[in-house]
Amino acid sequence: MAEVFDSRRILVYSDHQVVETEDPVVNEVPLTIMLNDSELATLLCSPYALEELVVGFLLSEGLVNGPDEVFSLQFRMEQGVAWVDTVNPVSRVDSFLRRNFASCCGKGRPALYFVNDRDQLKTVETDACFKAQHLLNLMAELDRQSENFHLTGGVHGAALADNNGIVVRYEDIGRHNALDRILGYVYLHSIYPTDKIVLLSGRIASEMLIKTVRMRVPVVVSRSAPTGLAVDLAEELGVTIVGFARGERMSIYSHPERIDF
Repeated sequence: MAEVFDSRRILVYSDHQVVETEDPVVNEVPLTIMLNDSELATLLCSPYALEELVVGFLLSEGLVNGPDEVFSLQFRMEQGVAWVDTVNPVSRVDSFLRRNFASCCGKGRPALYFVNDRDQLKTVETDACFKAQHLLNLMAELDRQSENFHLTGGVHGAALADNNGIVVRYEDIGRHNALDRILGYVYLHSIYPTDKIVLLSGRIASEMLIKTVRMRVPVVVSRSAPTGLAVDLAEELGVTIVGFARGERMSIYSHPERIDF
């Protein structure tokens, strides 16, 4: 399997001087998912942990409900193809990425729910509670562990954590891919989700919030900002959003009852 990054010879211009040096450059590969002999989608991704990525992608798009519905998963990396066969035909392929034109969260404006999301998303319920300082410590630890980002500056990070620390972490050129790997990991390893936290290095947009809901994880924390639609969905679907978690401060946008100050 290809490495996450390669070393390239480059020229650096600084202080009116040009220097030739080696620099790590993140790798990007196309991966086409063939679902039951039909082309489904092509992901541009970092070339590792592909089983978690493909299973997580299928789960996040509502095409399967669990890894037990996947009969076989094979990779032909020389072709950049993942072949997936499911136990039963997938009835939702026709509605894959088709929008549901309904108002969002009672706000009277168009939703970005897709049809599969509308039919499948359920409110996240949990009694779990997390100390505010622990969330800040987790974000600092995510940054410390983000080795490929510090080397290349070209990847996003996502992690799954709990009150004991980080459970698993992934980096990818695409923030959606990093979170899909977390989703795949949760289902492949039968992880109990409702006492967990999702940590993100980038923006909490609505599609990232929906992936978190599909995982049944009640809290998502990022060093960056949420979007307004993500906050609306979080209020409706029972997810605590924490943004701008940096240093000794953070902002809580929804369901603050899960944070122990």
